[in-house]
Amino acid sequence: MSKTSAAAVSNLGALDAAHHLHPFSDMKKLSATGTRIIERGEGSYIFDNHGKRYLDGFAGLWCVNIGYGRKEIADAVVRQMNELPYYNTFFGTTTPPAVLLAQKIASHAGPNINRVFFTGSGSEANDTWFRMARVYWGAMGKPTKKAIIARKNGYHGSTVAGASLGGMKWMHEQGDLPIAGIHHIDQPFWYAEGGDLTSDEFGLKMARQLEEKIDELGEDNVAAFVAEPIQGAGGVIVPPTTYWPEIARICKARNILLVCDEVICGFGRTGHWFGHQHFGVEPDLAPIAKGLSSGYLPIGGVMVSDRVGNVLVEEVGDFNHGFTYSGHPVCAAAALENIRIIEDEKLVERVHDDIGPYLAAGLKSLEDLPIVGEVQQVGLMAAVQLAEDKTTRKRFEDKEKAGVTVRNHCLENGLVLRATGDRMLFSPPLVITHAEVDQMVEITRKGLEHAWKVMTA
Repeated sequence: MSKTSAAAVSNLGALDAAHHLHPFSDMKKLSATGTRIIERGEGSYIFDNHGKRYLDGFAGLWCVNIGYGRKEIADAVVRQMNELPYYNTFFGTTTPPAVLLAQKIASHAGPNINRVFFTGSGSEANDTWFRMARVYWGAMGKPTKKAIIARKNGYHGSTVAGASLGGMKWMHEQGDLPIAGIHHIDQPFWYAEGGDLTSDEFGLKMARQLEEKIDELGEDNVAAFVAEPIQGAGGVIVPPTTYWPEIARICKARNILLVCDEVICGFGRTGHWFGHQHFGVEPDLAPIAKGLSSGYLPIGGVMVSDRVGNVLVEEVGDFNHGFTYSGHPVCAAAALENIRIIEDEKLVERVHDDIGPYLAAGLKSLEDLPIVGEVQQVGLMAAVQLAEDKTTRKRFEDKEKAGVTVRNHCLENGLVLRATGDRMLFSPPLVITHAEVDQMVEITRKGLEHAWKVMTA
């Protein structure tokens, strides 16, 4: 495809400024600077309408696991469109793709998860389990178990319930959030908040805040604890190894549901099918989306353990919740083909055994730079922590400037990364090649060197 003409580019920009409200954007500033218009994608690359190529080190928004331009997905979608473009899953009906997709997801989720409730997104999935958990405890004769405990700086979407579950104050400031019944404990971010504790000591301390919060609220009032296996939007924060086993122990001992938000970590990104498998824990509920279809079409869901699912089926009766597009047949067909590709190309194994370790080695090489405090990585999720003084873990006073300086320099040189404050985030397609990882590391190194000069000038 040829690049868009100069006149058409200008017109698209003007139309965007006049009519399109962007998510998570300062619209006044965006209208002044103009938007970047992406026209096409191929493999691990995207191309803007000026013809410039970018290596997508972030896989869209953590989601394009199989890379761009997979004709197999397009063909599966067209076949389903021609056969049945839409039908609902209300009123005792279903469609073949929805049934087969539920079975396929369950086949990778572990022996205790055998059911899936479909949604249109990860945010909807978090709203869904939120209601499901309360309905479950009501059916169990414990109607007071309604409170949900989540983490500061966690992210669970931007719907009212999703944004409330997330622990980001700047989101709570808009719309009088969080809603009632949601409580937050500290995140397991050792580099920033660990002080003089070892990583293992800090992991146990943060996990045991959950028990303290349960005691504060009363065990008979707490329904669930929710967390991402690895915090995504909060900065690819990999918890200490002591953290998740202790969280799982507490949830079991105190009889509260464990919810692992797999929206980012699921479908191979960590080198396992799901992030909870990397940490060796078994959730009661797990929202999914993103890599479920590699972003080719919008679809999400909640993986439901037998503990919860059996009660919903045998005791609850009507679960008065759902969406017009729950189990949408075309989206389900895209997701089925996406999972087939992941299976057939052994992408989960590739992330675990090959490209994940290769990315880790490449990024670890950046630790020789004075601006790099540490690198954290699991599979194809990674973060480079910026530091003013790496020996003392001292961070730059203007964290946002440090991160944005690196990000913008990389973008100018053809690499898409994300900056969360002073952490540079990596989440490339699972099909990224060794040569492309080398390119990503090389451009990142130059961006880091540039930022060091800017921040220490």
